[in-house]
Amino acid sequence: MNHRMPITRRAALASFGAAIAAPSIRPSFAQAAPIRVGVLHSLSGTMAISETALRDTVLMMVEAQNAKGGILGRRLEAVVVDPASNWPLFAEKARELLAVSRVDVTFGCWTSVSRKSVLPVFEELNGLLFYPVQYEGEEESRNIFYTGAAPNQQAIPAVEYLMSADGGSARRIALLGTDYVYPRTTNRILRAFLISKGIPESDIMEEYTPFGHSDWQGIVSRVKRFAGEGKKTAIVSTINGDANVPFYRELGNQGIKAEDIPSVAFSVGEEELAGIDTRPLVGHLAAWNYFMSVDSPANTAFKTMWQAYIRNPRRVTNDPMEATLVGFQMWAQAVAQAGTTNVDAVRTAMYGQKVDAPSGYTLEMHRNHHLSKPVMIGEVQADGQFNIVWRTPGPIVAENWSPFIPENANRRRG
Repeated sequence: MNHRMPITRRAALASFGAAIAAPSIRPSFAQAAPIRVGVLHSLSGTMAISETALRDTVLMMVEAQNAKGGILGRRLEAVVVDPASNWPLFAEKARELLAVSRVDVTFGCWTSVSRKSVLPVFEELNGLLFYPVQYEGEEESRNIFYTGAAPNQQAIPAVEYLMSADGGSARRIALLGTDYVYPRTTNRILRAFLISKGIPESDIMEEYTPFGHSDWQGIVSRVKRFAGEGKKTAIVSTINGDANVPFYRELGNQGIKAEDIPSVAFSVGEEELAGIDTRPLVGHLAAWNYFMSVDSPANTAFKTMWQAYIRNPRRVTNDPMEATLVGFQMWAQAVAQAGTTNVDAVRTAMYGQKVDAPSGYTLEMHRNHHLSKPVMIGEVQADGQFNIVWRTPGPIVAENWSPFIPENANRRRG
């Protein structure tokens, strides 16, 4: 423990510790080898805008757990690597964590292409990865626990909201995404869903851009023309990383207001908005399973802990941070229950783990390695926060195999 820690930070860590599994035995840390926690997030490159906060969330949780005595009497030690938004490098760094650093668990990845890159490494070496970001589904690995949303826990409810009277009764949808597996597969699901709801192909626009794309003038102009043909239109954004900054700036430049063409984002939260003038974006939407503005005791504790840890009372929390926290808490509980960090034993102990999450709901890990999660729609406010305008009554069980993907429609989904 860092005995020079400011009292406010120490108190925040201690107060949050009650939600983390207490160790079953407490020998001194010097008597046992540390539990090594891998952190596999981009700290440079196009995805650093989103992933750096997740690195810091894991480090915060490691520090908090050590302040409570570790797990099984053992100190936790974070091993941080930077795959630098380079998808093949993710696989190399994953192998380094598992084969060289011998980590007991890894928290990491944001994009699906990074997760796809590391998946065979984790399966080959029987590692354990906690993946904290919404994704396209169509996957289930015994070596990954998915703590972000599947499409039925984010994308489909968001489009249903846009088509509802409360969401603007959209009948034309512009699907704008970054050119990789998550946006393309998610939009394949959404296209099939929209057609099932009577939306013709001619009323669905679909465009993709590379990571880091900065020139949005032409695409936003095409969206305006698409919306000017007499039907209520909405934008569904699966744009990832720092490309969101010029995209939202261009919406503002071209005067696209939420009351005219609402947009809903699946990869933009409080952290991304922190670097944008949000005044032109007021009323645009995001769909997540958590917002910083949630009013719950667990969320108050989370925000207090985070701002004390990061030593900045203005730093925001967001959905992937909450998913990281929930995954860490469940993993700590599973290790304590199993009495070991052995991957096979911890995997079995993970099934049925529950956490009272900052979202205000009790989340549970199911045997398909996915969480039950609530769905929330938030409106951008001028201060960069979200006003929650709609939410599900309770958590929804993940359908990681979508019924809208024909080749996987008959696979187990819950």
